[in-house]
Order: sequence, then structure tokens, then C-alpha cells
Amino acid sequence: MSFSARVKEELLRIRPEKHCCMLSELSALTQTCASLRLSGGGRVRVVYEVENAPLAKRIFLLLKKRMEITPVLEFNRHKRLGGRRLAVLTVSEGDSRRLLIALRMIQESDAGMIYKGVPRAAMTRRCCRAAFLRAAFLGAGAMSEPEKGYHLEFTSSEARADTLLKILEKSGIEGHVVKRREADVVYLKKGDDVVSCLALMGAHAALLEMENIRIRRDGRNQANRARNCDEANLKKQLSAGEKQAKAIVAYSLAHSLAALPRELQEIGRLRMLHPEASLEELGQMLPQPIGKSGVNHRMRRLMALIESDERKGE
Repeated sequence: MSFSARVKEELLRIRPEKHCCMLSELSALTQTCASLRLSGGGRVRVVYEVENAPLAKRIFLLLKKRMEITPVLEFNRHKRLGGRRLAVLTVSEGDSRRLLIALRMIQESDAGMIYKGVPRAAMTRRCCRAAFLRAAFLGAGAMSEPEKGYHLEFTSSEARADTLLKILEKSGIEGHVVKRREADVVYLKKGDDVVSCLALMGAHAALLEMENIRIRRDGRNQANRARNCDEANLKKQLSAGEKQAKAIVAYSLAHSLAALPRELQEIGRLRMLHPEASLEELGQMLPQPIGKSGVNHRMRRLMALIESDERKGE
């Protein structure tokens, strides 16, 4: 089962208890899963078509409990969808009118006029915003696998996209819109916004799973950065050691190291023998071991003498 399917499975277990939240869910599910069948004379029927049987059951129960509407439930095979089985819930003409007025989708004074709107509570109350987003995700949402990146989206029409963006914005979540196959897609790309949306919708198990994946990804990224840094430092160290060894060899052939102070002779010979060694390792090879800073001090003195000699030779 995909991560997106697991999120939906968790959301389907949440049962809204408040009437305002039920209406917000019905609004989102009607906008994402329903079509309006016009019969002439201003008559209209609301028909829901969903592939997910648990989602069909949720719509059925919401209509019955919140609106006292009992839709006709049928199961059909959809030829254009490869013969997949669809649950079809049909609301009668009278109940459809009552439902659409409650959802603010038609004006009471003119039953044939459709307009953009959602229940007022969906915009003002946090619980209703959560219910609307939860139902919108159940009806037309998807999410990528967290291992591959952070992406949550709602497929929408232009009117619904504006509503979704406003609800997300009121919840402190940054949404974006992109056109895809004649539809508007509202999407979240930042990990923090995806996490906030999951938390608001109530997908807490999915949220914990995602956070665990984020921690593992961050750990791997930090390990990779540390490894790359170590590799870069090693290359830098090898390059510096090889340059020092080459310069010391040239100086020894021209002047001999015997004329130098004993501590510089010792560090010079060790560097020629071990160009790959770190300063700490060179310090431990000395007859009387010293620390990194002591080795660095001696090496700087030796290299200063060599550079001075090179300038004189020029």
C-alpha cells in the first residue's frame, strides 16, 4: 500500500461529530466527488461516484446524519476506467436542492444559479478547516512517498483551488497552484507545510512515519556531508604533505638538512618519509612525541627557511 493510501485509510477512521464539521466535509466531498445532473426547469440531482467503498460509506453516513438524506447506492463498472467498480450515490432532486443550498453552492432565490462558495465555518473555524482539507484529500488528494521527497496535492477546479489556498493560508500553510491536464492542482512542497497539513487533517500516524523518514534522511545527508568533508580534507592534507615533502627533498639535495636545528631535521626527514601523514601522526613518530600544534610550529619554521632559500636562488 502506498503512503498516500495509508494516509487516506487513517483519515477515513476519523468521524466528525460537530454538525459544522460534517457540513465542511460534505462540501469538500461534493466538490471533489460529485457531479450535478441537470433535468431542465432548474431541476438538479447530485451524484457521487467513488472507487473507494469506505469513502462511499462515509458520504452515505454524512448525508444521512447531517442532512437526513438517504441517497440511492449502486455499484457500476466504468468502461473508461478499465472496468473498475464504482460506487454511485444518487441524491433525489428535492434533497439535492436542499443539500446544495446548505453547502452554499446555489442561491435560494434562484435554484438554477451555481456560484462559488463553501460553508462559512470552513473558512473561520479551525476544526472545520481541518474537516474540509481532510475530505478534499480523501476525494482528490495524493501524496508522494516521503523517501522520494515531500509533496502533497489536491486536484481541483479553478474555483476550488482558490478556496483551498485560502483555507491553507488561514491555517498557516503555504500552498501553490499549477495547471495539469485542464485541472488546477494545489500542492505543498515544503516538508514543514506537508507536516502541518497532515497534523491539521488528523493523520497523526502518517505524520510520525514521515517524521521518522525525515530523521533517517537527515541522518544520511549529514553522514554524506561528513564523508565528503573528510574526503576533501584528506585530499587537501595529502596535497599539502606532498608539496612539503617535495620542497624538503629539493632543499636537502641542495644544502643537506644536517645544517638545520635538530628539531627541524627530525620533522623534515619524517615528512619526506611520510608525505601522506597528518601533523598529529608526524608528532607521534618523533623520538619525543609532541602535539599537532608543536609539529605545525616546526613545519612552518622549516618551510619558511626553504621558501627564503628559494627566493634567494631567484
